[in-house]
Amino acid sequence: MIEFYPQIRFVHIACVVLSGALFLLRGSGVLAGARWPMLLPLRIASYSIDTVLLTAALMLLTILPGGVFANGWLTVKLVLLIVYIVLGSFALKRARARSAKAGYFTAAVATYLFMYSIARTHDPLGIFRMLPG
Repeated sequence: MIEFYPQIRFVHIACVVLSGALFLLRGSGVLAGARWPMLLPLRIASYSIDTVLLTAALMLLTILPGGVFANGWLTVKLVLLIVYIVLGSFALKRARARSAKAGYFTAAVATYLFMYSIARTHDPLGIFRMLPG
C-alpha cells in the first residue's frame, strides 16, 4: 500500500483545502445572516469531503511507520480536530448570538490554521516552534 502514498497524501491535502474553504464560505455566510450556508446540498458536500479526508488520513496512518508519529504531533492534531469540530458546530448552528457565532468561527479558523502548521512541521508546537526564544 505504500506505493499509493503520494496519491493518498494528495487526496488528503486536497480535502483539507476543500474542507477549510467550504467552512470559510459557510461561516462567512452564516455571519452575514444568510440561510444558504445551511442548505442540505452544502451540508452533504461538507460531510462528504470530511469523510474522504478522514478516510485518507486513516489510510496514511496505517501505511506510515510508527516512528513517524513518535513526537506526538499526530496526537495533538487529532485532539485539535475534535476542538475544531465543536467550535465549527457552534459557529454554524449552535450559538444563538451573532457575536458568539463570530467568536466560535474565529476560534475554529485559528484552530484549523494551527492544525495545518502542525501537519507542515510535524511538530506538536506547529508554528510556535518557529518563534524565537
